[in-house]
Amino acid sequence: MTDPAVLDAVRAFNRFYTNKLGVLAKGYLDTDYTLTEARILYEMGARKRVSATELNRDLGLDPAYLSRLLKKFREAGFIDSEPDPEDKRSQILVVTDKGQAEYETLGERSRQQIAHDLNEVDEMGREKLIGSMQAIRTILDPQSAAPSPPVVIRPHRIGDMGWLIEAQAVAYAREYGWNDKFEGLVAEVAGKFIANFNPERERCWIAERDGKRVGSVVLADGGGDTAKLRLLYLDPAARGLGLGRTLVEQCIKFSTLAGYKKLSLWTNDCLTAAIRIYETTGFKLVAEERHNLFGPECNGQTWVLELCEAKLSSSN
Repeated sequence: MTDPAVLDAVRAFNRFYTNKLGVLAKGYLDTDYTLTEARILYEMGARKRVSATELNRDLGLDPAYLSRLLKKFREAGFIDSEPDPEDKRSQILVVTDKGQAEYETLGERSRQQIAHDLNEVDEMGREKLIGSMQAIRTILDPQSAAPSPPVVIRPHRIGDMGWLIEAQAVAYAREYGWNDKFEGLVAEVAGKFIANFNPERERCWIAERDGKRVGSVVLADGGGDTAKLRLLYLDPAARGLGLGRTLVEQCIKFSTLAGYKKLSLWTNDCLTAAIRIYETTGFKLVAEERHNLFGPECNGQTWVLELCEAKLSSSN
């Protein structure tokens, strides 16, 4: 049985979102239509030609109720009917020019409402919102969710370090309240990597989806037989896809081929998703220390992997 707290959380979100959409108002989007009527107009306008049977199947409406609404739209001049060429006993609903104009008006009002709601949301927030929406759809109805574009992992190029610094600084300030000292640290690490880059011993990988950067990791020479894994980052919209582990395994494989014996990293225990990756790939926690380098009290951790003991997905 589902935890009652989970059920209540979903109900609370549903109440919030229906209020946000204005579906409880007398007229949806300041029109004379209910939400159901507006949805039917949208489906007909988007499809141009559709049968009542298809509408009923896709929207899950009571047939008698749908019939009354279609009669209303026919009387308003929004739709006409014509025989179904594949079944003369059935009728196809055809949207008229007047109906198409009404469909376009509703669409424009909807876009304006969304633009208003997102006006105060920054780019990172919008990306997180869209990622969360996609996650909800995928979890609740995997078959209907549009497939995400594939993720491509490539070497770094000019401009990537600037993005990496900004993305991490903004994300960790928002999620953990870290201050600009963290941004300074990221900039210092990235700057040293670029200034001293040795392609035979070091790498930076950038993850892209649909041409947009969504993740990164840096592998730097730590001296002797030790490499350092640094600046692992995933955009909120790209989390939960296994991408973090893929980036870490890239570091492990390259480190091994480059002749390193160990791979070390420094992180903070609040970054639980990353720590789970480190644990499951064979890293061992070797040191901890409290600090407030970035404002809030944190617990810094040093992890080390003996590369000969690495646990890669391909070997599990």
